[in-house]
Amino acid sequence: MATFSYEKGQYATKGDLPSVGSRAPDIMLVNTRLQNVSLANWMGMRKIMNIFVSVDTTVCARSVTEFERLGAAYDDLAMLMVSYDLPFAHARFLEENELSHVVGLSAIRHAGFGDNYGVLILDGPLAGMFSRAVVVLDENNTVVHTEQIDDIATEPDYAAAFRALGIDIDE
Repeated sequence: MATFSYEKGQYATKGDLPSVGSRAPDIMLVNTRLQNVSLANWMGMRKIMNIFVSVDTTVCARSVTEFERLGAAYDDLAMLMVSYDLPFAHARFLEENELSHVVGLSAIRHAGFGDNYGVLILDGPLAGMFSRAVVVLDENNTVVHTEQIDDIATEPDYAAAFRALGIDIDE
């Protein structure tokens, strides 16, 4: 179980992020076209999974646009933005911000993602949503980096996520 802070409170998640070196649990999520997708949709690609509370919060929104900016040049990199937001909210956000390299994914239809990835918030005002985390996978879906962000109001360590894939970025 991981803990994180939010508005002066300390809250827990169910389980822990997958361990580095392990095979990533498969996912079943819904894309902005209302299609079910799994890791097989990005077979052979490296993946950065940015997991967050809602695309309609300031820090979460900034993380999505920042991953777009930093990763747009890499054709072999899938940047998966995962939350409980409706697929329509992801689509709206991507369109409003003219984002075309990140993929908005919703957990609304398939229980289990939060449990399998250790990000399901158990208590407090955000219970049932996902904590802020980053999970980076190589092209074989081996976990090469994880970050459980201690304070929900803090952005992820973008450089560390890309560095895990051998990519040096200029922030």
